[in-house]
Amino acid sequence: MITAIYPGSFDPVTLGHLNIIKRAANAFDQVIVCVMVNSAKSGTFSPEERVDFLRRTIHLDNVEIDMHTGLLADYARKKGARVLVKGLRAVSDFEAEVQMAVVNSSLNPELDTMFFPSGQKYSYLSSTVVKELARYSANLTEVLPREIIEDVKMKMEIKRGECDGK
Repeated sequence: MITAIYPGSFDPVTLGHLNIIKRAANAFDQVIVCVMVNSAKSGTFSPEERVDFLRRTIHLDNVEIDMHTGLLADYARKKGARVLVKGLRAVSDFEAEVQMAVVNSSLNPELDTMFFPSGQKYSYLSSTVVKELARYSANLTEVLPREIIEDVKMKMEIKRGECDGK
């Protein structure tokens, strides 16, 4: 049985992320989608909210949702995973992801990284772009899972109010 981990911040999960998750679920026996908590980044959504969003939008039998605060290489060892799944949108993603793949492999030599190119429809999509669209009340149906659109809109309205001094 091959277990893969798809790590990310998922702040919030986008349709691009879901595309990668579904493709990984077809390629591996088990996929763990892991919300990684990076102490250097403060997300718009709490790690618990991100896990909830993933649980509400992913309904695949071989996909598990989890959260981790330490090193990904250690987490993979603990879970018995030998593959990391990473999505690539552009050449700029490739450089940073290859660097991380080398680091993870040096920490856990049994760990490989597989890159899944974004579907053409999602090649421009990032959580940052989605939050910017939501901040200005754009239509989110082409970028976010329908199950979380209202949650994202509400959070971004609150954030917009904070920025406007309300």
